[in-house]
Amino acid sequence: MLEQPGAERITTAALARQLGVSEAALYRHFASKAQMFEGLIDFIEHSVFTLVRQVVDHPGEASGSQRVAHIAAMLLQFGERNPGMVRVMVGDALVFENERLQQRMNLFFDKVEATLRQCLRPEAEAEAEAAPTLQAQVRAAALCDLMRGRLQRYARSGFRRLPTEHMDATLALML
Repeated sequence: MLEQPGAERITTAALARQLGVSEAALYRHFASKAQMFEGLIDFIEHSVFTLVRQVVDHPGEASGSQRVAHIAAMLLQFGERNPGMVRVMVGDALVFENERLQQRMNLFFDKVEATLRQCLRPEAEAEAEAAPTLQAQVRAAALCDLMRGRLQRYARSGFRRLPTEHMDATLALML
């Protein structure tokens, strides 16, 4: 249901109807609608951060900028392959839901940004920047904003404008 362009707010009644079960059956598996969304957020976090850890823990010969580009591409590709999850990631599906769900997605992007900053800092230090921590922080924030914006555009375009559109050129420009 989340993958339907222009989808309205998803109610438990509509979800039960879509699945061909009763609302009571849904509530036998989930204590609340918020818990259903938490399951989706768990999936997003687990999927994305498992891949991020692989990039960070096994850098090989990749520079910090290359690892950051790989993480950004991976996150945008995840969104492209999971359009319904994009609506959760950017908060569209969480409007009028429990505020802690949106806070959890904000924390998700904060963790992504912190990881990008961690990857970029050694490179900034090696280039003898005057303020390497600040430079890494600014670049990480800008890249995270780019990813959020690309995902938002994807959702708002009815999943027509791919988040990976001109990705290599955009990342080259930013890094």
